[in-house]
Amino acid sequence: MTDEETPKLPEMLELWQRTLNWQPNPKQQRLFQAFYEAVLAGNRQFNLTRITDPMEFWEKHLWDSLSGIQSLNPTASRAIDIGTGAGFPGVPIAIAHPNWTVTLLDSTQKKVNFLKTAVSQIGVGNTRPLCERVEAIGQHPLHRETYDVALIRAVAAASVCAEYTLPLLKLGGVALLYRGQWTAEEERGLTSALETLGGALERSDAFETPLTGSVRHVLYLKKIALTPKAFPRAIGIPTQTPI
Repeated sequence: MTDEETPKLPEMLELWQRTLNWQPNPKQQRLFQAFYEAVLAGNRQFNLTRITDPMEFWEKHLWDSLSGIQSLNPTASRAIDIGTGAGFPGVPIAIAHPNWTVTLLDSTQKKVNFLKTAVSQIGVGNTRPLCERVEAIGQHPLHRETYDVALIRAVAAASVCAEYTLPLLKLGGVALLYRGQWTAEEERGLTSALETLGGALERSDAFETPLTGSVRHVLYLKKIALTPKAFPRAIGIPTQTPI
């Protein structure tokens, strides 16, 4: 793909500012573009994402990744993106917050290999790609209760996501669960799991995506007590038997 053929992401500076009270500086804009190009190139080898149109990529990968994070304490320093896939929301967050260190966790080796190459080539040095199961690192002393922020897109029921994230957080840390719809019934089911895991639902924010008007939710789970050592349970158990 030549430079003339490479699609360019829209800058959207006014829309960034109006919707998230933030906008990328020129270096961050260049990094967003470089990562976009890396994902397009990676898609020719791996099935990373079906979202490749520049406007759609901006909204569903960049804007969506940052929609929930901009209200957090800016001094948070260590984050983990669980089930990062092609690097979302972790890589955009690492670009937007260069003082953070973001672990990009995925259980698929080819995706982690892609991320290692991509972040190295484009120069996002504050990321740490890691191939492992979240149930395993949740019990590992190098990861358990060491993160300020845990991020997870809607890969499972909210109670399962809570079991994946809360063991990794320090006391006072926050897990962000990115979801589409969110109902009162789902919230009741989550509340019981949080009591077991040492967390509390701090708030649930609804967002409307700025281009297509889709409704998105981000749940903020705060770590208020130590998670019992039995959690997370063994690989596969959280999804098979949710709390």
